[in-house]
Amino acid sequence: MDSLLATVGTAVGLFVGTNIDDMMVLAVLSASSRATGRPRRWEIWAGQYLGIAILVGVSFAASRGLDRIPQGWLWLLGLIPLSLGIYKLAATVRAHRRGERPPAPAPGGLPGVTGLIVANGGDNVAAYAPVFATMGAAAAAVTIAVFAVGVAIWCLAGSWLVSHHRVTQTLERWGHWIIPVIYILIGLYIFQKEGALSHLR
Repeated sequence: MDSLLATVGTAVGLFVGTNIDDMMVLAVLSASSRATGRPRRWEIWAGQYLGIAILVGVSFAASRGLDRIPQGWLWLLGLIPLSLGIYKLAATVRAHRRGERPPAPAPGGLPGVTGLIVANGGDNVAAYAPVFATMGAAAAAVTIAVFAVGVAIWCLAGSWLVSHHRVTQTLERWGHWIIPVIYILIGLYIFQKEGALSHLR
């Protein structure tokens, strides 16, 4: 029992510690879904689960020596939200100049959501792999189960953060400008977190 509780406690700490920043991504996606209908709620949930599953799978493979993640290249994942933000912002500017309706500010579809989750959590592999390397099959299964519960809690919390009607009204009016800027900031945050400038020198 003590061993099980220790494994659950370790898994909870690992998930929370490595996915705090994911809350912002989920909140932005939920806000866009409320304001524009894209991405759909099931795409947010499925994308979060799939993204975490990919990160866990890569980490498990790395822990068994089947793969090695070049840490010096993880900063490149920041290009995903950065380029998405720039693209969406440019599209909004063009639509504004032409007097047209701006496109949906968030990525549509399961692949877009999954890509954002993987990009934002790419550095989690460095934390997960050593933990999985020291675990047996039973402990790894418990950890994965805890992660699955954690994803559900994160998705609910991300939706709750933007559930206030004033937030929704603001995003309905200004979301086409706000959300692309947030994606750009997420990309820059990943660059900073992974030391992009030091790799470019």
